[in-house]
Amino acid sequence: MIRFRNVAKTFQSGNGPILAIRDINLAVASGEIVTLVGPSGCGKSTLLNIIAGLMPPSSGDVQYDGKPVSGIHSDVGYMTQNDHLLPWRTIGSNIAVPLEIRGFEAKEISRRVAELIETVGLVGFVNAYPTQVSGGMRKRTALARMLAYDPHTLLMDEPFGALDAQLRTRLQAVLLSLCRRLGKTVLFVTHDLDEAISLADRCVVFSKRPGTIVREIAVDLPRERDLATMRFDDRFLALTKQLWTLFSENRWIDPEEELASPASHIEHPVEGVSR
Repeated sequence: MIRFRNVAKTFQSGNGPILAIRDINLAVASGEIVTLVGPSGCGKSTLLNIIAGLMPPSSGDVQYDGKPVSGIHSDVGYMTQNDHLLPWRTIGSNIAVPLEIRGFEAKEISRRVAELIETVGLVGFVNAYPTQVSGGMRKRTALARMLAYDPHTLLMDEPFGALDAQLRTRLQAVLLSLCRRLGKTVLFVTHDLDEAISLADRCVVFSKRPGTIVREIAVDLPRERDLATMRFDDRFLALTKQLWTLFSENRWIDPEEELASPASHIEHPVEGVSR
């Protein structure tokens, strides 16, 4: 469903060009959940922005469902740490925004919103405003809004990072259940290593900037998981230990040591603005 081949991205800053990512080669199958972890600033979010069509790569090839990505496309949903809810709209009307933009009829919008309200567990709050509900309910609203137009692929950039551990686990369970039931493909950026293993079919580890992939860990846990009890599972503990050990040893500091065939430095054209 998603394929990066030899992808690099360079930004322009006040101090000159910054190579954010390089030599990215990654394929994600339809229905697969892939988590991305690595040091801050290593280009994980840049990768999401590229597959969403928000920015082009400086070099390399990016394909979605067998076709080159050449601009923003509607088959992906994007959720970040900030829920970006509109405070003047109710929970229900926030969920309805993408349906209104697409020109759905009012009756269909009402039906779809009611369905999503039930799916994410917000029954009884459709007429509440974002300031009147908890942080967890706001996240559920943002998740429902992302699902409103039924994108096949979900791009998630630390969506649960600001939540307490108990609430984060509940929302992880909601997300995992929905994605399995609906067959969604997911790219999920996180700094929480336990979360990276809990949700994933595969965990991809990035080096420091310029980010490149230094490890792929196959998460051979059952696809249907009880996240509350899985954290005591021996295999889960072994996988998280493997990931924590990799990070604690700082083995990504020199990515050349991690690559089977280190690529020579390549100058890339400067594009975009660093943020």
